[in-house]
Order: sequence, then structure tokens, then C-alpha cells
Amino acid sequence: MELQGKYLCPEFRGEVMYKRPEAQAQNRPLDIDEIRLVSDLRIMHSKVDELFQVVSNLKRRHHEADIRRYADEPVLEEDISRVDQIYLWFVSLKEAGLRRTG
Repeated sequence: MELQGKYLCPEFRGEVMYKRPEAQAQNRPLDIDEIRLVSDLRIMHSKVDELFQVVSNLKRRHHEADIRRYADEPVLEEDISRVDQIYLWFVSLKEAGLRRTG
């Protein structure tokens, strides 16, 4: 994929580079799987930003001890486990990207 250009993305409060899919670079329309992938990635970016904002607000407004006291403990532990899984997946993507770029 080649870089298409940069512009401000209000959801991420910064400059973001978007890649042009190979299909566009080759002047062909995206197939359905490519469209689904791009759509899923955009949803993921939005949800990651949303989770970041919620957690940031919780940390800013409340003490950790209060969060633990009022949280539904089994649900909180499941949330922590899910975020751990997501984190490990992002780390593997990052490492693969570093290996690719050398």
C-alpha cells in the first residue's frame, strides 16, 4: 500500500497518514473482502479511541481504589483479560511491522 496523503482526523486529535490500498494503486476497484477489511479497521480505530477516552476520564476523575470498590469484580477481571489479549495482538502487529521495515 502506498501513502495517499495526510489530513487532520478529529477523532485522533492529530495528523494521520492513510494508506492507499493496492487495488487503488493498481487502478482497480476494491473487492468485497478489501472493503470489509477497510471498514473493520475504521471501526477498530474508532473503538480504540473511544476506549482510550473512557479510561482516561475514569483515571482522571476517580481513584483506582474507588474504581475497584464499585466495579463488578468478575466483569472488571474479564475486561482486563480482554484488553490484555488486544494489547498482545497489537504488540505482534507492531513487531511484524518492525521486522518488515528492518
